[in-house]
Amino acid sequence: LNMENLEKQLICPVCLELFSKPVVILPCQHNVCRKCASDIFQVRPGTFSGSRFRCPSCRHEVVLDRHGVFGLPRNLLVENIIDLYRQQDEVYCKKLVDMKPEQQQQLMCEDHDEEKINIYCLSCQTPTCSMCKVFGKHKDCEVAPLSSVYVRQKSELSDGIAMLVASNDHIQAVISQMEQICRTTEENGQRQREQLASRFDGLVAILEERKQELVGLITRQQDDKLRHLRSLIRRQNDDLEAAVTLVESAIQSMEEPQMPLMAAAARASNMERPELGYESMSHFVIDTDDAAVMLMNIDFWGGDDEEDDPDDGGEESELDFSSRY
Repeated sequence: LNMENLEKQLICPVCLELFSKPVVILPCQHNVCRKCASDIFQVRPGTFSGSRFRCPSCRHEVVLDRHGVFGLPRNLLVENIIDLYRQQDEVYCKKLVDMKPEQQQQLMCEDHDEEKINIYCLSCQTPTCSMCKVFGKHKDCEVAPLSSVYVRQKSELSDGIAMLVASNDHIQAVISQMEQICRTTEENGQRQREQLASRFDGLVAILEERKQELVGLITRQQDDKLRHLRSLIRRQNDDLEAAVTLVESAIQSMEEPQMPLMAAAARASNMERPELGYESMSHFVIDTDDAAVMLMNIDFWGGDDEEDDPDDGGEESELDFSSRY
């Protein structure tokens, strides 16, 4: 990659000039000036989300959030490279301005006024002239032609910058991938929470339905017993009133007790009574200990076929409602 190709990578595809900060990187990994992106993107009337425009380099559709182009990440590496590029350009221009007209075509040696700088001292890492190599301070150093060293160092610099740009693009791609994973993780978590709540709501509904059934059984037997007891009470009240009437009649007539009075006494002695413990409802008892243990041990399980399912990816989990005991 030569310097000319590198400079092309620092040109905005919209304004066709050197990138002006801030530089934003698109999801397709192409760069553009944020001002240029702001000029070309199309906003749908009446909306703040869903705005979109196409990348001027590859025509990939870029969807913007409510922040618009200000929500696009900045490419700080490209901005730093542009700053270095401009600084070097300014230094070079300043040197040209400070040179005398006759020096602008060819740099001259500071130690030998008549000698042009045409070689490069590899040992001291500095340009010099032939006289410095033959008689001067670089006579024991290793040197090389200045032009060849310039081409080699320029190529190395270009390759290094290109590697930084490629590394930055890779890092940006990884960041975009991780951001997508974050969004997917949030969506999966929300979906699993909703499924979990739905499962537990189903359990609560089943328990409530069963509770109503069992409460109904208790209520029906209670009503049957109360109905029977009240029927016995009414019957005994009737017999008691009849006996009292007969006693009063016998006292008034001062006669020997007649058969109706004797029959009433016999009925009183043989009146129907509920059996012992008739009022007990203790047989309506349920054992919820095992069910409580089972509910307390509800946990997530992946299923036996999880590893064999390439589409599952281990993201989905189901609740195990079966007892572990």
